[in-house]
Amino acid sequence: MFKNMKNKKVLKIGITVIIVYLLVLIVVYIDVILRARSAYLMGEKYWRWHFNPELKKNYLEEERKKKLEKLEEKFRKGKIDKIEYEDEKMLIEEEFRWKMNESSIKNAYMWYKTVVDLFQPPKSKYVKLSEVKMKKALQLWKEELKRKGIKFEEYMLTGE
Repeated sequence: MFKNMKNKKVLKIGITVIIVYLLVLIVVYIDVILRARSAYLMGEKYWRWHFNPELKKNYLEEERKKKLEKLEEKFRKGKIDKIEYEDEKMLIEEEFRWKMNESSIKNAYMWYKTVVDLFQPPKSKYVKLSEVKMKKALQLWKEELKRKGIKFEEYMLTGE
């Protein structure tokens, strides 16, 4: 009788361990897919910006406006002095200029590459879509660099 109870206890523990293991696998699987989706959507944002620079400009101007409003509020409330205000304002304006001049197609490529490099297995639909878009984005980035007269080698862009 004692041996039978011991076997039941071992069986319960074994089943519990298996269930916990499967639950962890499911959570990890879902997490990886959601991260792939998020990175893919970032790539898509930059992809759209490459083909429609006005979208990029509007988004970044809105972002700059919100940051300047928050800064203005901090200054009005006396949380920062005039010098800090001017410094922060200059940084916000410089960040806007930097982002406006940044290559959208390069960023799209990098986000697609991130999906392919970091978020598989499982080979979700976002990984498959990113593999296709990554190749197109790389080609467009190369064309952009050539138009700008910037010399490059393949390994400089792909890291390979």
